Amino acid sequence: MFKKLMARAGIGAAKVDTQLEKLDFQPGEAVDGKVVVQGGEVDQEIDQITVFLMTEALREADDKKIKETVKLDEYRISGAFVIHAKETKEIPFTIEIPIHAPATLNRLPLWFETGLDMPMALDAGDRDYIKISVHPYTESILQAVERELGFRLKKVEMEYSRRHGYVQEFEFLPGGEFRGYLDELELIFFLDHQGARVFLQVDRKARGLGGLFAEALEMDESNIQLYFSKEELESGAPSLARKLGTAIREHAG
Repeated sequence: MFKKLMARAGIGAAKVDTQLEKLDFQPGEAVDGKVVVQGGEVDQEIDQITVFLMTEALREADDKKIKETVKLDEYRISGAFVIHAKETKEIPFTIEIPIHAPATLNRLPLWFETGLDMPMALDAGDRDYIKISVHPYTESILQAVERELGFRLKKVEMEYSRRHGYVQEFEFLPGGEFRGYLDELELIFFLDHQGARVFLQVDRKARGLGGLFAEALEMDESNIQLYFSKEELESGAPSLARKLGTAIREHAG
């Protein structure tokens, strides 16, 4: 009885260890691995095992930005079972990285967190950090913005948007023909298997008293929405830059 009470408090309880075949992925890629459950001092009922894809994001609160832990996706690995004392059980799984998963840029932490859901006990967890590269669709558009249109990447942040939820935002400083006309350009990507929808925020540079007035009222920002098909994204950076450049010019004046 004493051992059962200790297990409920997390002492001598079952432990979980998730083992992945690799740690580097692309958005939309399958993840193969196994969950190893090690029994504790007593038999325990496990309601289910769940793997969560987690990250950190900034949210504005009281005019300050705070960092919070965010769940991006979750995967049920098993249903209910009993793990006996000192028993080792291995549960293989294959899950998929969501195509909209953020890239681990600017030291953005991204990890799988595995939990044992045990009645009347603390949840024994396990955390495995991974890396996710920029999706090829996103990379094509970023190359068009930087190499063809002359913008310079300033920062990449995971933030909360009232309109879109948690998003990865790419912020650029203007260069080339847009120097002197824009303060900055912000991009947010929403991908599917057929293409990419891109939200652009064009922040115009204040010019004269009217411009300063508009800037004070945040009227100097324009929002643009573009969709690029898979065929367009595979056509190359110069072609993408023409479409992006035309949209930005229309809102840069």
